[in-house]
Formats: sequence, structure tokens, C-alpha cells
Amino acid sequence: MSDRPHWPSDGRDWPNRAHSRFVRAGGIEWHVQVAGQGPVLLLLHGTAAATHSWRDLLPLLTPHATVVAPDLPGHGFTGLPADIGLTLPGMARLVDALLTTLGLTPEVAVGHSAGAAVALRMALDGRIAPRAVVSLNGALTPLGEEHAAFFTRAARMLVGLPFVPRLFAWRAADRAVAERLLRDTGSRIDARGVDLYARLFRRAGHLSGALRMMANWDLKPLLRDLPRLAPDLLLVVGANDRSIAPEKAQRVAAIAPHARIERLPGLGHLAHEERPDLVAAILLRLLQPEMAET
Repeated sequence: MSDRPHWPSDGRDWPNRAHSRFVRAGGIEWHVQVAGQGPVLLLLHGTAAATHSWRDLLPLLTPHATVVAPDLPGHGFTGLPADIGLTLPGMARLVDALLTTLGLTPEVAVGHSAGAAVALRMALDGRIAPRAVVSLNGALTPLGEEHAAFFTRAARMLVGLPFVPRLFAWRAADRAVAERLLRDTGSRIDARGVDLYARLFRRAGHLSGALRMMANWDLKPLLRDLPRLAPDLLLVVGANDRSIAPEKAQRVAAIAPHARIERLPGLGHLAHEERPDLVAAILLRLLQPEMAET
């Protein structure tokens, strides 16, 4: 799919653009933002998002941490790998290659939605050894549970039809469609956020990357391996999340050692975009425990 987001046009006013760089690692070209100083904090966005989702959170963190936030493979301005790179272990390997190239070692790894699964897979595979992993409304259980195999087959079928991403992009050309999709997550984000999502959704190549990721995703091995997770796990849950049922965090907490849940009342799936101040305070308490005493 050639219709990828174009940095000179789509990235012309990209949030935190001054911190953007393009790096080749793991056989693909990455767009990654690196900013701040101090202990390293890794931010991994969710499916169909990009670094713009951290637009208001990143500046709150950089006075206290070195923040590294990539566009995941096939998303935003990062290149689209072969299908093996869009599996969960494959994506973990690629992010590890990026961190190695950058020479950065995360002390805390944060993932939103599907990004939480990538962060956990990296920790379980020994690719990172953070003190803590933070799951922001993490997508950690199979979609549809007992129907997960059907959803995966359906996604593979859709990916095999070249017109499907273009059809989705054509529909999303209407800003109201993007706004409705975001509202359906249980979150209300500002007009700037809606415009940035709509900008990406209009690009069939971005949507193709998201669909191919879904088609190659398998969370069952992750759940099987969670009991041997070494770092602390903080499950931050928006109580109004309509994308991932908040009670699913309880299932994850029951099988992962050193896990606890922190609920955010009134916030939805995009809680970090609705209240970046609340999420920043949570992350900084983990990164710098002494801040909790001040």
C-alpha cells in the first residue's frame, strides 16, 4: 500500500515535531520522538494511532525523563514491515532494534491499548528490563474472547482485499466519521486531536498497517506467559472505556505477579489524551518515587 502518511505534508505541524527524527532499525525506517533528560520512559501507542496521541503528555514528562515515543511499525510515519514484523513477537523485536540503535534502555515502559501488549511482550522476552510496565487501557485479552479466531480470520480476509483500506480511508475523509469513531471509545478529545486522527485515517497505507497488525495478532501466548512477568505491572483503567471492558483488567491482575489496578473515573479509552495531567502524575510517581512524597 503506497498511500502512506507523508511527512512534508501530513507532518507539517505534527505535535512535538521539534523532537522528531527518522532512524533506520530492524530493516525499516522509523519515525520516533526523543525528548527530555533523565531516566528513560518508553511510550508505545495503540492500534491505528501514532505519536500524536502523546501530544500533551510528552511535554509534561520531559522535564523529568528522557521520553522515547515511536510510531509503531506500519503506523504513522514508520515504514510497513513484512507480516512477521506485525505479529506481537515481531513488533517487540522491531521496537527492541530501534531502542538498540538509539542506545536507550527504558526504566519504565508504557503502552496504550495494543501498545501495552508490545511492552509486556518485550519484558517477557527479555528485550527490556524495566522497573515497571504501565498498561493504559491495555488490549491484553483476545478480541471477542471465544470468537477471537473468527475476528482474526476476518481481519486477514479484509487485508487480502486491496480496496478495503481505501474504502475505510474514503469514509474517514469525512471528519465527522473520525469524530464519531473516537467518541465511541468513551473519550472526548479536543478538536486538534480529532483532526490529527482524521489526517491519518485518510491515508489508506496507515489503515492497512493497522488492519495487517490485527490480522497477525495473537494474545493467547501473552496471557500464558504473564505469570512469569518480572517487573511491576500497573493497569491504568478508564472507568468509561467503551473499547475494552474495564473489568478485563481484573483478569490480567489475577494472573500477573506484582500487578495492581488504578481506575480513572469518568475517562474513556483515550484517557491519556483527555487528562494528560493525571496520567503524567501516575507515570512520574513510578519513575521518580520520591516525587510522591513532595
